[in-house]
Amino acid sequence: MNNSGVPIYKQLIDFYKKKILNQELSPDVRVDSIVRIMSRHKVSRDTAKRVLKELSEEGYIRKIVGKGSFVTSATNLKKIWGMVIPFYSSNIEELIRNLKIEADQAGSELIYYLTYNNSEDEKRHVTEMVLKGYEAVIVIPNYNETLTADYYCQLIPGNTTIVLVDNTMAGSYFKYVIQSYDLGVARALEYLTSQNKGNLLLVKNEDWRGRNLLYELMDKTFINTVQIKYTNRKPFTINNVRKLTFEFLVQHKIGGILCCTDTDSIRVLGRIKKWGVKIPAEISLVSYGNTELTEYFEPPITSLDCQYDEMAQKTAELINKGKNCGLFEQHIVNPKIVVRST
Repeated sequence: MNNSGVPIYKQLIDFYKKKILNQELSPDVRVDSIVRIMSRHKVSRDTAKRVLKELSEEGYIRKIVGKGSFVTSATNLKKIWGMVIPFYSSNIEELIRNLKIEADQAGSELIYYLTYNNSEDEKRHVTEMVLKGYEAVIVIPNYNETLTADYYCQLIPGNTTIVLVDNTMAGSYFKYVIQSYDLGVARALEYLTSQNKGNLLLVKNEDWRGRNLLYELMDKTFINTVQIKYTNRKPFTINNVRKLTFEFLVQHKIGGILCCTDTDSIRVLGRIKKWGVKIPAEISLVSYGNTELTEYFEPPITSLDCQYDEMAQKTAELINKGKNCGLFEQHIVNPKIVVRST
């Protein structure tokens, strides 16, 4: 323990909480006894007793007379679906709306937690919900999944069903319901190149902290597809809408734009209209999401529909199967293009 000025018993409580939340101490695993805490951390008996008492009162451990203290393991599940999301957007809002419909039909409550793309917060929320005995935990993973992959590989969820959704690049280790972003990019490019001549632009939205593996995948797919399939065009990417200028469009002879979010597609469309560029005669635009923002904007925006209703349905199927679900049962949802005025 350090000399930070924080009382030693609080430091020890945080020490054991972190081990439990990171599942270094898994459900039903025995926690250090009073004697072991005294010996290991060089503290008094009263301090050791206080640590175990507060961990018990906060629900992290349970005491079994004559046997010791053990990490909490829920036996009776609560009819709650907890959801962890890395940030909030119109696209994620649409997924939440569809998941709530499925939860209501299953007689469960859907609640969600924002992590602001923070891997430690994501792991903490997931473990806490497992300890509380939630029926299911639905996770849109942190956008740098290298920071959480080991955690999910080692996670012991008890009777709680864990489902990763939407954007995971976690491979074949988990239950997941995801969409094929590379197919979405390919379909957008096929449409854009059929509408106009000129080069192609991918507009990302990298305003949050940390690495974004999803955008790296989309960026790579975008560039490779253009270079291999559309050899008479050049691919360009920018990190956010603020870098888009009229001079950029003219200099790089842009004829088609793909935006990674619906909100950014509206901002891009607004700028293009302000600059007097004709849509879709001179530049075509596709958005990734197909939320109400694109459907009711004027002009309505051609979009990749993420099929969030199907994604929510498949997620609910995995949750309702519970223990009867295959260990690594997985579903991939294919986005479809919805052609409108852009």
